Amino acid sequence: MNECKKEKRGGICFYNVDNVEFMKTKPDNYYDLAIVDPPYGIDITGQFENANKEGGKSMFKQTKGIVKKEWDKNIPTPEYFAELKRVSKNQIIWGGNYFLEYLGNTKCMLVWNKMNGTNNMADCELAWTSLDKAVRMFSLHHFSKNYEAKIHLTQKPKQLYRWMLLNFAEKGMKILDTHGGSCSIARACDDEGYDIDICEIDNDYFNNGVNAYDEYKRQTKLF
Repeated sequence: MNECKKEKRGGICFYNVDNVEFMKTKPDNYYDLAIVDPPYGIDITGQFENANKEGGKSMFKQTKGIVKKEWDKNIPTPEYFAELKRVSKNQIIWGGNYFLEYLGNTKCMLVWNKMNGTNNMADCELAWTSLDKAVRMFSLHHFSKNYEAKIHLTQKPKQLYRWMLLNFAEKGMKILDTHGGSCSIARACDDEGYDIDICEIDNDYFNNGVNAYDEYKRQTKLF
């Protein structure tokens, strides 16, 4: 693996690195749980740009000022999914409905109900899991006042990650996130007391995610 940038905050480690090369350095079943949000291959940047050109609909206002890049043209490679299953005992994979040919059947899907109402965005997002549990749903309006300020186009809320940790993880587990993005999972792990390794290959997203975590820690010290 090429040398990578690393930022460590207690048990939370951020790696500016290619996730497949990173996973290759880990032994089998090194992580207890992988919680990941890979590209869905739906060109989300293009969708947002086209919507803005067509009238700047209110549901896209939160994307103002966010760094938009071409990273969602394709889904991850088969090697990525093979490595992910090798290094982690269990997986929660958002967008799993786009990757079924690599994941297979599952008993447990997780549902994020976005409570979008009548707009043209998807009503929910689905996560494929390897867990032997029933289907479960988390509800939070995609543009709720409780949603953190966005620094990434497809940022998932900290509350969603906290819900996953509370319901599908156990204290002491070592967790992996291969696509850090906004790194909101880092803030959730800090809240709930979990160690995690987070990979983010893009330098801008990596720096923004680490900075957002540091700002969150500064704010929590004030109260």
